[in-house]
Amino acid sequence: MLPLIAMATLMAPIPVKIVHGPSGWELNRGGKPYVVKGVGGTDRMAELAAAGGNSMRTWGAENAGNELEGCQNNGLTLTIGIWLGHRSYFNYEDAAKVREQYEMVRKVVLKHRNHPALLFWALGNEMEADNNDTPALWKAIEDMAKLVKELDPNHPVMTVIAEPASLEKIGNIKRYAPSIDVLGMNSYGGLSTLPRRLKEAGWEKPYIVTEFGPLGPWERPKTPWNAAIEQTGNEKAAFYRSNYENSIQSQKGWCLGSYAFLWGHKQEETPTWFGMFLPTGERTPVIDVMTLLWSGRWPANRAPEIASFAFSSAQKEVEGGSSVSATINATDPNDDHLSFEWELRREAENKGYAGDGEVKPGVVSGFVDGLATPTISFKVPKAPGSYRLYVTVRDGKGSATTVNSPFHVR
Repeated sequence: MLPLIAMATLMAPIPVKIVHGPSGWELNRGGKPYVVKGVGGTDRMAELAAAGGNSMRTWGAENAGNELEGCQNNGLTLTIGIWLGHRSYFNYEDAAKVREQYEMVRKVVLKHRNHPALLFWALGNEMEADNNDTPALWKAIEDMAKLVKELDPNHPVMTVIAEPASLEKIGNIKRYAPSIDVLGMNSYGGLSTLPRRLKEAGWEKPYIVTEFGPLGPWERPKTPWNAAIEQTGNEKAAFYRSNYENSIQSQKGWCLGSYAFLWGHKQEETPTWFGMFLPTGERTPVIDVMTLLWSGRWPANRAPEIASFAFSSAQKEVEGGSSVSATINATDPNDDHLSFEWELRREAENKGYAGDGEVKPGVVSGFVDGLATPTISFKVPKAPGSYRLYVTVRDGKGSATTVNSPFHVR
């Protein structure tokens, strides 16, 4: 059997083109219109295909060979992200380091350019953050974009940036990196106004929303001890839907599609904030909504819905050992029997950019363990500090929804 690399060299690429016509910009793959209905992450490929999704996005190319093969086997495409240096550890004024990065890009493109599942090359991810929006950065991006297009004329090149889509940032990309074919935008709370702001900033080429999801911790109200208040699972689903319909689906001829975040789960502020799946594997209401938006139909089994949640110490400071109560009211679209799991966890420590370095806080045992009814009463810990009360509502068929609330023990 041929090695994976040798097999890839024998494959024929499927040409992907961005064309401009009377109706605006359009993405074509193999000569046919193609709208990106994607997710960030490369787990559970068969489940994405079954939900009506068609593409996945990575942030780095370390496992691109296996990811391309997996996508090919499941009828999906892959946008290969090529991770580029950030200001915290990379200086774009350092010619030797920039050249080294340039050569890294060359190797990645040569290795994977002929794979039929390849859709886009994505140069970097938010590397302009931390005051790195400089001519030196975008000149390096331009050199890499020209290299990629020279090596692989069959796949467009994007660069991926964070909000804000400011006049200055968009202007720098237009001036210093004109070879970029499409703009990748990571946008959360700002997505509802993104099309208007891109127009005001003068972006005329097409764009793809490369990350979107719930309101981020940086966009939510915070307690006096700086704990962000997370949306419920059902509030997140409604937020995904509204932004998708208003700023992605409605922008045909300019927006080529999107990648929802995150097809999996991660620790960032909480273990449940960004995952479309729970850490325990259940599908959340967000997947139900995206299935509807991608395929035009709801899934056969839908996640439970939270009608209300009340916690007597929500967002409050309380005395250690004091008695508190909580109640959740939930229903199920399929009339499935619901189960309830309550957990008490410490607030995450060492919070960093995009969850970098965060450790998932463990369960604080001995307080709500074993409580499985919609209404509970318990005594908070005597140990001072910041905590969250979590409740997960499951339908027993692989779907669930969650809510949590922070509180602080004096």
